[in-house]
Amino acid sequence: MQKRLQPNRQPRKDVKCPVYADILIGMCGRYRLSRRAQVLRDHFGIDTEVDWSPRYNIAPTQPVPTVHQHRSEPKRECSLMRWGLIPYWSKDARIGASMINARAETVSSKAAFRDPLLYRRCLVPADGFYEWKRDGHSKQPYCFTAADDSLFAFAGLWDRWRAPDGTIVKSCAILTTTPNLVMADIHDRMPVILPADAYDLWLDPGFRDSATLCDLLKPFESSAMRRFSVSTRVNNVENDEPDCSAPFEPGKSAAVQETLFS
Repeated sequence: MQKRLQPNRQPRKDVKCPVYADILIGMCGRYRLSRRAQVLRDHFGIDTEVDWSPRYNIAPTQPVPTVHQHRSEPKRECSLMRWGLIPYWSKDARIGASMINARAETVSSKAAFRDPLLYRRCLVPADGFYEWKRDGHSKQPYCFTAADDSLFAFAGLWDRWRAPDGTIVKSCAILTTTPNLVMADIHDRMPVILPADAYDLWLDPGFRDSATLCDLLKPFESSAMRRFSVSTRVNNVENDEPDCSAPFEPGKSAAVQETLFS
């Protein structure tokens, strides 16, 4: 039987996830998808139901919506998958917590990602992602969005894993690449944001030329992105409200913030 994932489920607190130990370990390790289900259906041409409510602080091991192509019919489907790819051959699901990302430069040669690159590619919808910049002894979070705040998609890979009790768990990873100018002074990696005209090729289940696929995994155009500092509320995975991605100027009081950004 296939395990149904609940879209707003929080990660278990009794399982130690190495990504949470230091918010700079993973890239991309936290993101936002604040659009509603119908907007996702319309934007990505999804032909199935979409089970999603807006979220502002999505973290590893949580269920996330993914878009993939039906293997034998010309339609796009949406599935909730656990973020953190569990290879089908793995003996332990906990490996997924350390496999939230796949590096574009090595994805075609790594055992965990080689087959998914050829046979199980997906889009991971988003409208923002977070990264932290070290400032002395503290870390300042930033939100990165499209310049026009539009919806976009990360390049993703997915796999199926069978648990000892027979339950099937679908899981995914987000591809990363070298940073563009908007990212470079904050982190040496950034998630691969695919241009809309690359969606068809990336999702095509019959296309298996790894060199051509890897050529799509480039840094997104800097001029099409923006960034702004946000509150440290986003540091805590239990905070999941619009304030997590609201512009915030460090050092200003809450009252002044409201004046600045209202």
